Amino acid sequence: MKRTTILAAIAVTGTAAAALAHSGATGIVKERMEAMKAMGNAVKTVTPMMQGEAEYDADVMRDAARTFQEHSGEALTELFPEGSDGAPSEAKDVIWSDWERFEELARLLDVYGEGLEGAAGNGMAGGGNMGAGSMMGGSSGMGSGSMMGSGSMMGSGSGMMGDDASDMMSAEDIAEMPADAAFNMTTQVCSACHSRFRAEDD
Repeated sequence: MKRTTILAAIAVTGTAAAALAHSGATGIVKERMEAMKAMGNAVKTVTPMMQGEAEYDADVMRDAARTFQEHSGEALTELFPEGSDGAPSEAKDVIWSDWERFEELARLLDVYGEGLEGAAGNGMAGGGNMGAGSMMGGSSGMGSGSMMGSGSMMGSGSGMMGDDASDMMSAEDIAEMPADAAFNMTTQVCSACHSRFRAEDD
């Protein structure tokens, strides 16, 4: 399932960052690895709820949302000064050649994290506090036929994360969504950033 794959990838990234942080990383590189680890841990904490393996807990979701906000926006971009690439960093050089996109994703993570915090009390679309018949049609936010449509929100021209910033959803809009849909959107921002700007492990 696509949602599970994204969650697993983000969680593994946090674990990988933690391992690297203990293998020689220092200074700003270590700081950003620790930020990634914190966000990865937030995803790992919420994932059992998203997979139906744990009861939904709005407070846990709010804590995760605050973690995303703490490590996004300017707090994230300032951890990537030019010249801070090279081992053990996993940052690709494209971060600095495509800085505007990186900055946009960092800002978007902040906005979506804020929206997620507001959505935490809405419960889950496929169960939880909202039950069936919610605005997501009882399916997950990533499924076909969901409000996101069949295309990925990350693609060019897709609306939520297309090339036109005016199309992007606000924190207030996201706060009206079921919590699982808001969480999926937030983690897709993480996934988009990882796929473009983070070097794959060998």
